[in-house]
Amino acid sequence: MSIMKKPLVVSSLTATFLMLLSSTAMAADKVGSNEMDVKAWAMLGAGLAIGLGVLGGAMGQGKAAAAALEGISRNPGAAARIQTPMILGLALIESLVLLAFVIAFFLQGK
Repeated sequence: MSIMKKPLVVSSLTATFLMLLSSTAMAADKVGSNEMDVKAWAMLGAGLAIGLGVLGGAMGQGKAAAAALEGISRNPGAAARIQTPMILGLALIESLVLLAFVIAFFLQGK
């Protein structure tokens, strides 16, 4: 049986997770200091920036390559005219991924 068919197991796992999460939140040493919170959120933002940037770039490059290959397969004589814009488009997509990497790198330094 899958875990989704047992609502008691799912609810007890959720309750356990929330209990552990709240106990770590109450264990703060300094009440007024949020320097570690800012760094933690910056790290999370850096991870999300590079993760979503790479995911979007990979999906975009895959669709661009698939469309170019489909166009070449329909008209093999136009391969040279299709290949050049495809490579240019792939380079522009990759530049956005590199920009996400730079943003993630700067967020990590905060």
